[in-house]
Amino acid sequence: MDIKETIIKAIKDSGKPLRTGEIVEKTRLVKKDVDKAIKKMKEEGVLNSPKRCFVDIKR
Repeated sequence: MDIKETIIKAIKDSGKPLRTGEIVEKTRLVKKDVDKAIKKMKEEGVLNSPKRCFVDIKR
């Protein structure tokens, strides 16, 4: 499973928007890598920010 799939799974499993730190905690990935992946996923339209500092899967 790649980093993007891991992030999506963590958000789906939680059932709510997560902060980057929570994603890092749940996935045990490196924060820098998570930040880069989230930024790219937002640009691609996969994720959005329902409120500041939180990310969620775009529905």
